[in-house]
Amino acid sequence: MIKVLSFLKPYRFHVAVALSLMLVELAVELCQPMLIAKIIDQGILRRDLDLVLKWGMALIGMSLFAFASGIVNSFFASHVSQSFGFDIRKSLFEKVQSFSFSNLSIFPNSSLITRMTNDVNQMQNTVFMSLRIMMRAPLLIIGGMIMAFFVHIKLALILAAVVPVLLAFLIFTMTKAGRLFKVLQSKLDSVNEVLRENLAGMRLIKAFLRRSHERKRFATANRDLMEETVSALRLIELALPVLLLIMNAGIMAVLWFGSAELTAGTASAGEIVAIVNYATKMTSAFSVFTFIIMAFSRARASAQRIADVLNTEADMLDTPGSIAIEDQATLRFENVSFSYPGANAEVLHNISFNASQGQMVAIMGATGSGKTSLFQLIPRLYDNTGGSIEVDGVDIRNISLEALRGAIGYVPQESLLFTGTVRGNISWGKENASMDEIMSAAKIAQIHETIEKLPAKYDTLIGQKGVNLSGGQKQRIAIARALVRKPKLLLLDDSTSALDVNTEERLLRGISGLRCTTLIITQKISTAKKADKIILIEDGTVLAKGNHEELLKESGLYQRIHESQAGKGINAECGTS
Repeated sequence: MIKVLSFLKPYRFHVAVALSLMLVELAVELCQPMLIAKIIDQGILRRDLDLVLKWGMALIGMSLFAFASGIVNSFFASHVSQSFGFDIRKSLFEKVQSFSFSNLSIFPNSSLITRMTNDVNQMQNTVFMSLRIMMRAPLLIIGGMIMAFFVHIKLALILAAVVPVLLAFLIFTMTKAGRLFKVLQSKLDSVNEVLRENLAGMRLIKAFLRRSHERKRFATANRDLMEETVSALRLIELALPVLLLIMNAGIMAVLWFGSAELTAGTASAGEIVAIVNYATKMTSAFSVFTFIIMAFSRARASAQRIADVLNTEADMLDTPGSIAIEDQATLRFENVSFSYPGANAEVLHNISFNASQGQMVAIMGATGSGKTSLFQLIPRLYDNTGGSIEVDGVDIRNISLEALRGAIGYVPQESLLFTGTVRGNISWGKENASMDEIMSAAKIAQIHETIEKLPAKYDTLIGQKGVNLSGGQKQRIAIARALVRKPKLLLLDDSTSALDVNTEERLLRGISGLRCTTLIITQKISTAKKADKIILIEDGTVLAKGNHEELLKESGLYQRIHESQAGKGINAECGTS
């Protein structure tokens, strides 16, 4: 909670103004019963109209001043809460952007979305309500108790006996509600996860007729959320009747003993009215506490979830004295091993090979052999757990992340496009890329002619994830996005799988004319033949390496792959990983 509330520091002045104005409202509210008592005892009972008018006008004036203070308080409270929420969301987003893949594995996507939306909104609303009304409730109870003693000590003692009981009950309720709301937020994560997966995989769900199954999954998650919400709200709703019962019993006791004091002449009618008035205000303040309990319980759970993200240390940072990458990139793997965080088994084991500047190296292997894992080590999306990866003779851990990744053009297996124009998606690879650079990259990627046929050409809007494009078009736009960076290292993770042979041949010919070192994961012998070197991987180890002719002579697996794709075998033995 302290970590999150520290975001209020820049707005200390605005918080102070809001609290000061709230105290003005509170002071007026606490003075009103004493003025009413004065009007009753000295004005109404003595039939002094002038005094009634005098103090009545004072009462109206104070109320108008308190009203104006409340309006200005709302303005400052809104400013603080909105700015507070903005700063937290910004910090959360920047923190997530700094995470490595191993950091991201700690928090599911749906959970991060919930934390940046629902949890931040909960904190934002709590800050606003705290500055507007929440702080008034406890202060009104304390102030009302003190003012009651100034009015009549004996009658005030009745309230003093009731308030500690109510406070103990509230503390118990708030502690239990905090635990319930923490569970509730995790159930909300589960609902969001199922919803996100369904929206992303709607085509697959329809194609496999799994709508009924997914409805049951969502219904289960939704029911769990409902049950946790009902449990939490039932506790909160139970608190209000208990509070009112005890407080109203206190008011009845004040009236009972007050009538005896009035008869004995030790209390005036105005004093009894003032005590009852204070008791009534305290009752309304306690009723607000049910809302405060719910808001603060949820806020505490949300604050903890937000702090969990902010306190997570990014485990992939630049080492002191890190350097930039040279103009001509060579790549070398030396006995590289890798296992995913939290896993014991190695995905890669003692991988060694090199790629000279300007070479094209093809990576081949069966599904799950570790090809994509190997690619993810080069831009340090993960760090290798053994051996070394060098670029231009320097271990990549000693190269600044910005320089390393800035020198790499990476096209993953799934071509992810963003909502926007074709031009925007290509230039996403290089900020402020010129139109000539965009078109040049598109031509090499063999997508320029297709773009020219689109309704608005490069300004044609692309739907979410490129929904209005074919698989091959998405792949080529993704490749153009990598090429516009003019990378020194180009990584193509099975990025030509949706292209026909002629288009792929023109693409590879265009790439070979660049000065970049290219690594391409492929399952096509026709693609591998054009590479200067082929690395054949099986079960995370290098099985064989060489060019096409050498592997045909030396590798039985490569021979079988070649035969299967030439139509002499039954099944191809390599795939994507």
